[in-house]
Amino acid sequence: MSIPSPLPPHTVDALLTLCAEAGELIVREYHGAQADEYREKSDDSPITRADVASHHCLVDGLRRLLPDIPVLSEESPGDAIAQRHHWQRLWLVDPLDGTREFLQRTGEFTVNLALVEDGAPRLGILYLPLEQLAYLGIPGVNGWRCRRQGEGWTRRILTPRGLVAAKGVTVVASRRHRNALLERTLSLLAERSGPIERLNSGSALKFTQLADGKGDFYPRFSPCSEWDVAAGQALLESVGGAVLGLDGRPLRYNARETLLSPHFFAMADASAPLWAELLADLG
Repeated sequence: MSIPSPLPPHTVDALLTLCAEAGELIVREYHGAQADEYREKSDDSPITRADVASHHCLVDGLRRLLPDIPVLSEESPGDAIAQRHHWQRLWLVDPLDGTREFLQRTGEFTVNLALVEDGAPRLGILYLPLEQLAYLGIPGVNGWRCRRQGEGWTRRILTPRGLVAAKGVTVVASRRHRNALLERTLSLLAERSGPIERLNSGSALKFTQLADGKGDFYPRFSPCSEWDVAAGQALLESVGGAVLGLDGRPLRYNARETLLSPHFFAMADASAPLWAELLADLG
């Protein structure tokens, strides 16, 4: 069934299938004899055979499906990065978000795909290769949990939980990223909301946990890039959540000199006054 989207009819199912194909390549490498092989990129981050295979699958597939929309992937060459400021509409792709988790065998990695127009995410897919599960968000339309069935996809509408601060807050976070600003934020949050429960996970899984009713808040104050965040923002905005910079505004993409994402708050229930209060406390 076709759903309203900023793309031609039936394209969404084709995008889900493309992410699943990339996921199959990742899983094959994950269970293969060379799964622990990697090389260091210029920023000292690792790249594996799975990153490369997924990148080529997604870039080639997107060019076939929608040749008029350029693609910016984490593994794109430098000339694509240099041209990106001329692109009003583009795909932001992380072929394997969570490469360190892939290497550490935690299973906590995703494929991230976002359509960005005029700096805003208009559609996002987060695909979980080991679960064969996709999260699809179209801001202004809805968010879905999707599973492949035969040649098509079944969808269940996502229902994030509303925030009841008096009952405490579940914070989704990375095991690896801790710093003074995060600890201060959590301390201020505890003062306002009471008990805090921590749910640790890697990669963009944290966005799916917020959208799927498993968490309330994801603060990020350590380095990440726009392709790590854009699909998650589309997903959260589709279900009434938000991803806000510390200025209280939604993040924008392909709009700055750097591709690094600014610090942000991601929340499942954007209507809760707690988040504005917390931002004010930090200011």
